[in-house]
Amino acid sequence: MGAGEGDAAASKEKGGGGVDRTSLDGVRDKNVMQLKKLNTALFPVRYNDKYYQDTIASKEFSKLAYYSDICVGAIACRLEKKEGGAVCVYIMTLGVLAPYRGLGIGSKLLNHVIDLCEKQSIPEIYLHVQTNNDDAIAFYKKFGFEITKTIEKYYKNITPPDCYVLTKFIVQAATKK
Repeated sequence: MGAGEGDAAASKEKGGGGVDRTSLDGVRDKNVMQLKKLNTALFPVRYNDKYYQDTIASKEFSKLAYYSDICVGAIACRLEKKEGGAVCVYIMTLGVLAPYRGLGIGSKLLNHVIDLCEKQSIPEIYLHVQTNNDDAIAFYKKFGFEITKTIEKYYKNITPPDCYVLTKFIVQAATKK
């Protein structure tokens, strides 16, 4: 399942300071059940143990989002090595529970990962999104992601089975003298 299923509506900024009441916390053994519960509510697939191991192993690149101390969203990433040894970030999932969408929580989660990539000189972030998930595609495009590939029959047991690969290439800021 791709990262485009959860927080597509975050672009609808509502008043009320949603981000101000939001905090992020790392995913660890002691709170991974929060992520499992969120994923059950957000996504039509069940994730295996490797997904959760990769999430915990990514350390700062995976976060739970709390709104007024209630766990309402998460981003789960995996660090991957490309040919030639360069590291890139794969967003496995990004989701926010429906009542909390539009408060900037998904944006805060995604910006956290983008900022980390910039600071650590990681040149690329990518994810998969179901081809009919227009809201998610629009959400990621706001952050500079672009469709770089279409994969037919990527998903099993959901329709349509095709996905887009969305990629953001991180432009490293010039060092200041």
